[in-house]
Amino acid sequence: MKQLKILIIDDEKLIRWSLEKHLTAKGYSAFSAETGEEGVRLFDLHHPEVVFVDNKLPGMQGLDVILKLKSLDDETAIVFMTAYGSIETAVNAMKAGAAEYINKPFSFEEIDVILESIKTKIKISKEIQLLRRQQKDVVTFDHIIGDTPLFRQIIQLAKKISRTKTTTILLLGESGTGKDMFAHAIHNESTRNEKPFVTINCSSLPESLLESELFGHEKGAFTDARQLKKGLFEIAEGGTVFLDEIGEINQATQIKLLGVLENRVVRRLGGTVNIPVDIRIIAATNRDLKKAVDEKSFREDLYYRLKVFQITLPALRERLEDIPILADYFIRHYNQQFQKNIKNISDTVRQLLMKYHWPGNIRELRNVIERAVILESMSYLQSESLPGEIVSLSENRMSRSLHSEDIPVSVERNHLPFELNIPSEGVSLYEIEKQIILQALETTGYNQTKTSVLLGISRDTLRYKMKKYDL
Repeated sequence: MKQLKILIIDDEKLIRWSLEKHLTAKGYSAFSAETGEEGVRLFDLHHPEVVFVDNKLPGMQGLDVILKLKSLDDETAIVFMTAYGSIETAVNAMKAGAAEYINKPFSFEEIDVILESIKTKIKISKEIQLLRRQQKDVVTFDHIIGDTPLFRQIIQLAKKISRTKTTTILLLGESGTGKDMFAHAIHNESTRNEKPFVTINCSSLPESLLESELFGHEKGAFTDARQLKKGLFEIAEGGTVFLDEIGEINQATQIKLLGVLENRVVRRLGGTVNIPVDIRIIAATNRDLKKAVDEKSFREDLYYRLKVFQITLPALRERLEDIPILADYFIRHYNQQFQKNIKNISDTVRQLLMKYHWPGNIRELRNVIERAVILESMSYLQSESLPGEIVSLSENRMSRSLHSEDIPVSVERNHLPFELNIPSEGVSLYEIEKQIILQALETTGYNQTKTSVLLGISRDTLRYKMKKYDL
């Protein structure tokens, strides 16, 4: 636990001096004030975790000081000191927000016991917050599914970056490509994984509210600011802040964010003090930020400050081989959730999924599989369980491909540099496609680049089909 800052508010000089000296010797950062008003000012300036407050003070009294401090920061632990101890006084102090109380005169041993108790409570509170966060966000790179060469390279790059001390990462890619999962995995496999991971969607909040959420505000900073509020940059101290849809923030917030990246300090709305922060910022967007810079809607200096490390996630249509793998993963997930026992997808469904263009990427595929698992009554997912738009669009594309260069079949065989051997009694489309690919491979001497050009399909699609047909 980092060094605790402790504020002592007492009008007796000897008590202030002796407590400061004792606490400093114990390794704490201690400072003091003679009046309640001065104490509030120092509290606002230094944000201590613990405050010792005397009951009888000149001007603002101890109970009033407690109420004021708790209105500024409810998490601060306050120890109430009084030479006029009574049950009623103690009850009133606790009602006002004090965590502990102690009667004067007191010994340093009593002070040490109280502080150990407070430190234990702080530690337990942080452990509970961490446990809740871990139970909710246990995402590592093992949970990110993909086997195409390009995607494996991206995962290896992200793993390498996660373990470095770099503080800024920019994730680019279409909506639904998994930028949020990458952000979680980078945090969870970094040295910051025991610290907070906080996330905010920059497009989901009004501009004024977004700034308050990120930087916090002082009491009275605006009409509804009834008490001090720490921003996400402060809350995430030592951890990671994930700024999703970073391309949507306005120019004023961009300037403030640039200040955080360059100086590692934040200033609350209405505040006058710069607060140091140690955080990693992961920003993500589906916008073309370079274009936004050219159009003057996004600051060039912020853009280059964000892209210290840039990772671009491919669209699902660019990694077709991963569709069956992802479908199988989602089936197993939803089998468990809905108590089903679906083994996999049928060949027809596989072809339909591979032909669909997936504008919503992995998120759309996951939703489609969830729906299909709920509806399916067979042991394999059938096309009847898929949404109509996938079946109709994919079948149209498959139909076009049967009469084009995509997958040449018998009606187009005169245009191929080889003859298809189709028996007169007929054969399944599965066998026809397998024969076409095999003969094309033999024609090109198994040169995958030439074969993919010959068939009018991508190399990734060719490799998937070779694996499918064990070629």
